[in-house]
Amino acid sequence: MATSFSVTWDYRCPFARNAHEHLLTGLAAGADWDVRFLPFSLGQAHVEEGGVSVWDNPADDSGILALQAGVVVRDEYPDLFPAVHRALFAARHDDGLHLEDRAVVEKVLTEQGAPASAVFERVDSGSALATVREEHEGYVASHTVWGVPTFIAGDEAVFVRLMDRAPLGSEPAPSIKAIERVVDLLTGWPELNEFKHTVVRR
Repeated sequence: MATSFSVTWDYRCPFARNAHEHLLTGLAAGADWDVRFLPFSLGQAHVEEGGVSVWDNPADDSGILALQAGVVVRDEYPDLFPAVHRALFAARHDDGLHLEDRAVVEKVLTEQGAPASAVFERVDSGSALATVREEHEGYVASHTVWGVPTFIAGDEAVFVRLMDRAPLGSEPAPSIKAIERVVDLLTGWPELNEFKHTVVRR
């Protein structure tokens, strides 16, 4: 039986990039996982009390456009999602591009074979933002999620920082091992609340 869990993402976070590269690498190699990819807006998470929410003013947030595009591809073009998901992370972290730039997101979608005009139609209609908001607020309420990447299984949720990457073409065994270690700790040892190195040796 496949191991079921969810993982949050915002394309702006380098640690989300690391975790999601491992997820994509493992899944491409046939890892027996049932993964739900959950959008989480870091911009909304950092709105000060009384401030204007990202939901009410998405144009002022640097990550919400790409997040919406990712969700549309996830839901309507699932076969293309792995490539688009990886490419949007790469555009931000490898190429240093601005994901609030519609032309950047359009280029990524087109290069990965996704119909950019159809994706932007969902964004412009507001339906993609509604989906992002519903999922973001749902897991904030149910699991007190506050960042990315957060792994969720059953009633348990844990924020994780994996320090290494798994670029396209990486050997899948280390990625599968890394993700399964995280999920095993999440589901099998919830008593472990915090385990953090005092120094990052790299």
